[in-house]
Amino acid sequence: MLVVHVTTISDSFPLNSQEIEQSERNESTKRIKGKIPQKSVSNSHQVQNPILLQPPVNQSVAAIVFGDGSESRLYPLTKRRSEGAIPIASNYRLIDAVVSNCINSNINKIYAMTQFNSTSLNSHLSRAYSGAGLGKEGFVEVIAAYQSPEDQGWFKGTADAIRRCLWVLEEYPVVEFLILPGHHLYKMDYQKLIESHRNRKSDITIVASNGIAVRDEDPGFGVLKINAENQVMEYSMKSDREPHNYVAEALTRLSDSSYRCIPSMGIYLINRATMVNLLNKHFPKANYFGTEVIRGALSLGMKVDAYLFEGYWEDMKSIEAFYQANMKCIKNSNLGYNFCDRDSPVYTMPRYLPPTIVNDAIITDSVIGDGCILNRCKIKGTVVGMRTKIGDGTIIEDSVIMGSDVYQIEDDRESSIKSKSVPIGIGENTEIRKAIVDKNARIGKNVKIINKDNVEEGEREGSGYIISGRIMVVLRSAEIPDGSIL
Repeated sequence: MLVVHVTTISDSFPLNSQEIEQSERNESTKRIKGKIPQKSVSNSHQVQNPILLQPPVNQSVAAIVFGDGSESRLYPLTKRRSEGAIPIASNYRLIDAVVSNCINSNINKIYAMTQFNSTSLNSHLSRAYSGAGLGKEGFVEVIAAYQSPEDQGWFKGTADAIRRCLWVLEEYPVVEFLILPGHHLYKMDYQKLIESHRNRKSDITIVASNGIAVRDEDPGFGVLKINAENQVMEYSMKSDREPHNYVAEALTRLSDSSYRCIPSMGIYLINRATMVNLLNKHFPKANYFGTEVIRGALSLGMKVDAYLFEGYWEDMKSIEAFYQANMKCIKNSNLGYNFCDRDSPVYTMPRYLPPTIVNDAIITDSVIGDGCILNRCKIKGTVVGMRTKIGDGTIIEDSVIMGSDVYQIEDDRESSIKSKSVPIGIGENTEIRKAIVDKNARIGKNVKIINKDNVEEGEREGSGYIISGRIMVVLRSAEIPDGSIL
């Protein structure tokens, strides 16, 4: 924060006695007539009406985005990629939503920390955001897990990753760091968060969802105990290991009506000096930011506040949550995430694909990506990803088809020598209902992917698919032979 002292010429050049007397008579006359002097005289010892200036966000805040984690609830979609790299809504990756929030909030210094299954994510970030909308000094810099003479192992957690990369993060003289999960789906103007943080003079601000109740069936998130002023009094972690009556116990502990429980979104805005001191001085062995560093800051008496977020937020806690997020994006309602918002666009990698070809297909309430070839098929309530090829007579309903990375060129010679009998895409006269088909899948002719036995959970990874929450999930590059009924 800068305090600007308004200093006039009279502070630098002394006046003689006659000039001083004349000046005093003029000021006295102005006060008698009820006029306000037009200039204010001050010096370093006497400040009158200081002007307070906040540094611009694009120069004072850097974002740290975590694109992956060692434990994912989205397996098998994360078998060969990190959570942030999972395709969504035909043309995007999950991490695009978070990076776009930063760009739309005028935050143009973005560090993406990656580790597990990070090849796809690293490639996407480096190709998609090489200067797009980031200004002259903006960047999206990928910091992959590394080894050094001091640290021989992997990142042990979010706090450990930040601590080991401080030598990079401190390159620019920013005031605050914004720590973000890279696989959540929401739209937020971070500038309002930063304004609240500065106005309240907080050491740390945690974003909490005001639209989601703390429920037993949603394990794995942080729970904040806040008072009437939204100051965080306690941070606890709701994990699978805790008893099922967690909420009842929490309500018993918080019987005072002046406190309430609210779920943390895992988004932290922290002052630069505070973060460095917490990681290096107070808790040099802490591995996780939420469960260790935030709790430690509270124990030290630091000012930790909550910023309440009212909008749509999905943390992709399960296959079903990911499926429902895709289904909501095709509906004309305000319930889900809006990928078509002109005021807050979603950025991604340009791919320069040809338009989709539709040959006598019937398409209803669906989203179709670029470069698809859709023959005489019926598609309803479905997200169809890029380069998807669908054969004649096929019916697809209420599904997510992620598409393909390449076009498979077929001719007679190739057909006779190719190792796989089923080409990439979806064959003729196939039926798919309530399913997620991962990229580069090879689904044959006359196949039925319908969960015929209405199974709740099923492990069939050896056969190229699993069932999660009654949703069929076909694995990446899986081959489903002709005539299969799943």
